[in-house]
Amino acid sequence: MTDNKKHGSTAGDPRLLQAERATPNGNALSRLSQVSDHINKPETQAPASDERPAAPNTSRRRTCRVKNPSSDLPADYSDILGQLANLRAKASTPDRNRVGYVRQKEAGKLWVRERVEQLLDPGSFREVGSVSGTVKWRTLGGVREEPEDFVPSNNVQGFGKLRGRTILFTADDFSIRAGHADGSLMAKTVYMEKLAVALRLPIIKLVDGSSGGGSVTTIRTHGFSYIPPLESVEHVVKQLNMGIPNLGAVLGPAIGLGAARVVACHFSVMAADVGSLFNAGPKVVANATFEEGLTLADLGGPAVHCTNGTIDNLAATEAECFEQIRTILSYLPNCGTQIPPSLPCDDPADRRSPELRSVIPRKRERMYDPRRIITTVVDKDSFFEIGALWGRTMIVGLARLDGRTVGVASNNCEVLAGALDTAGSQKLTRHLKFLDVFNIPLLQFVDVPGYAIGTVAERTATMRWGIELMKAYYTTTMPIFSVVTRRVYGVAGGVMLDCRDPRMRIAWPSGEWGSLPLDGGIDVGHAAELRTIEKQAVAQVRKDNPEISKEEAEKAGQDQRRERYRELDTEYRRLMNPVRTANAFGVEEIVDPADTRVIVCEWTKHVYEALLPERVLLRVAGKLHPVFA
Repeated sequence: MTDNKKHGSTAGDPRLLQAERATPNGNALSRLSQVSDHINKPETQAPASDERPAAPNTSRRRTCRVKNPSSDLPADYSDILGQLANLRAKASTPDRNRVGYVRQKEAGKLWVRERVEQLLDPGSFREVGSVSGTVKWRTLGGVREEPEDFVPSNNVQGFGKLRGRTILFTADDFSIRAGHADGSLMAKTVYMEKLAVALRLPIIKLVDGSSGGGSVTTIRTHGFSYIPPLESVEHVVKQLNMGIPNLGAVLGPAIGLGAARVVACHFSVMAADVGSLFNAGPKVVANATFEEGLTLADLGGPAVHCTNGTIDNLAATEAECFEQIRTILSYLPNCGTQIPPSLPCDDPADRRSPELRSVIPRKRERMYDPRRIITTVVDKDSFFEIGALWGRTMIVGLARLDGRTVGVASNNCEVLAGALDTAGSQKLTRHLKFLDVFNIPLLQFVDVPGYAIGTVAERTATMRWGIELMKAYYTTTMPIFSVVTRRVYGVAGGVMLDCRDPRMRIAWPSGEWGSLPLDGGIDVGHAAELRTIEKQAVAQVRKDNPEISKEEAEKAGQDQRRERYRELDTEYRRLMNPVRTANAFGVEEIVDPADTRVIVCEWTKHVYEALLPERVLLRVAGKLHPVFA
């Protein structure tokens, strides 16, 4: 067999034939050259991942690669983080050229983020929805872009701490659209209301505008008009009844929905220098009622709403508003399934107060300062009054006894002699419900001559609201301890003192009670007798002295009537000695006023150790449902 036959695969190759002639070993060299050339040919390389193999003896077809649009973006998402940082920086930096910001400052008001910083503990602010708002984007090429202009949502919301306690908050930015609600504001607000319920955290609302967004321009924007929604109300009512503190401050004009939001709180306060509240502003009012020339203060300033009960408290400044919110929160639990917080106390629980022995005048017509009794009995500097400027026949608030939170209520003898009028009944009704949802026991100092009487009382529906108060006393279940300081008369006295069974109450030696006060009661109970005495005296005088004038005879009859009245008054006052009532066990105990603090501190200690833990378990188990709203 010839070499060509042996190596048929190379037969006829000129290169091999030439090599075979040139060298003895031409055959071997030619084979080596052939293998080397075959290996180095491009056609024999492995195809790239995005290429198909070339067909034998054909030219290789190359496929054009498509460039990945994300190949020019950083791998660590620093571009996205940069955009977020850019937007947050814009949101947290005031635009001093914006007309709204200039007006905000000219009105003497803090900017929204200044308020947040002043309200919260330093460094505790954690924003929710920090970049919500309207952004104008600039394209940089491909998918890359950056914010060119940013108008933040006109509401700042998030988490923070007040004296170490975690809270949620919402704060309106009046410098943007006058605080009117936009889409993101409403969505953010509803979210925060839900979050308060879900996390059982207090929520604080700094209101400055935040109406329902009721500008007619929204009709043009949307292309239609809408029926006003109230998505947040359901969640607010849950908060109120669950005992999740809902606290609000009016720091500017609170309009429409903004007004409703703050009035619906457990507690509200208005800044005297900048606050106002109304259903609609002066321009709308002028068109609807023709009341022209009204200022914000005229329409709904502190003199209006801090005296009619719409807003609970008045503060001189925004800073004082924040301090009142911090203070009232310190008395409250985070939720009604918790016991109210207690604080260390350096005021001895066994402190006696001899000065209380003389605080009630022996002359019953004289008044005294009921706040002096409250501040003497409770822990020093612990009394926080609520609603001091309205419903002034009642004094209500929060205080501490040996560091434990208690509610306080007292009749105010300096206004209408302490009689319960319409506003006083409304104020006390609200306070009872407030204490009930927060598991706070009530200490009340009772000096009530009855419900208010007269034409004003009847025209303002005193009895209607007096019965609402009765319902509140008998449907709430928080423990109540009563101290009778002086008078207890009529239905009002029975409502305040007979609402718990068994009663927890003591009386001071100055106590007096009955169905009616003696002044007027003797005239009613002995009307016929006194009339008869007067007539008989007139007839007897004219019989004994025929020449006497009619006027002189009537004067003699009146003298006889007054004499008999004095006799009856003396007799009744002797019989009304409170010791006689104690003899018949009509009052459980009459105590030395100096010992009042010792007694109520012991009661409060027992309530916190024995009664409130059980009450909390009942609420957790769903067997107890206090109602505030």
